[in-house]
Amino acid sequence: MRTVLLTTALCIGAVAALTAQDFNWHGRIAAGKRLEVKGVNGDVRAVLASGAEAVVNARKHARRSDPDEVEIKVVESDAGITICAVYPTPRRAREENTCEPGDRWHSSTDNNDVTVDFEVQVPAAVEFNGQTVNGEMSAEGLKGDVRASTVNGSVRVTTTGLAEASTVNGSVYAQLGRADWTNDLEFSTVNGGITLILPNGKLDTEVRANTVNGDIETDWPLMISGRFSQRRLRGTIGAGGRGLSLSTVNGEIRLKKGT
Repeated sequence: MRTVLLTTALCIGAVAALTAQDFNWHGRIAAGKRLEVKGVNGDVRAVLASGAEAVVNARKHARRSDPDEVEIKVVESDAGITICAVYPTPRRAREENTCEPGDRWHSSTDNNDVTVDFEVQVPAAVEFNGQTVNGEMSAEGLKGDVRASTVNGSVRVTTTGLAEASTVNGSVYAQLGRADWTNDLEFSTVNGGITLILPNGKLDTEVRANTVNGDIETDWPLMISGRFSQRRLRGTIGAGGRGLSLSTVNGEIRLKKGT
């Protein structure tokens, strides 16, 4: 397994705080590894890095809570680098707020109103996983695989790799540069529309698309399975095989061809 390569600054735990509210980190991450950024209150915005180093900057601000109580932690693992905004653990919480790689992560704010906005630069060969709860999530112009999610806010992803995206209250827009995924890809929201753009070329997938209050449109010819509906679609594109799931309640679904 390839190891994560870090700058000397990171090896000595160098996370430079320019002020009590600022966080700045940079370091090298091996190709094929992952950079994860996890927030709770605030936006996460990622763009392509100009060089080989990953960069994560953050700004904390609040109206009544103390920004210094929210720590921004850096965790190194075999998978890559994980950076989290960690809020004080509430007194009656069953679990301690932590920063952990992967999907398992617990952070309860307990009415703490500190907002942490992340600005991220992702190198071309590095995967990106961005999460927040109350804020916008964007990852644009990237060249690796992306997973992006929020709860209250929109999600926007453009990459030459693969992607998955989800929110609850907001729209989902994703443009992918590849269509050779092996497992299912999922794009979901509850209150908002979904626009997914796949590269114009050979596409083989089984599509499942559902909406309650909206309609479904596709640029791709499908072989429909079962009963046809404007709000519920099961169909095959090309030879089928790999799965593609698109789901909302209040919004339209658009499956489009890219250039």
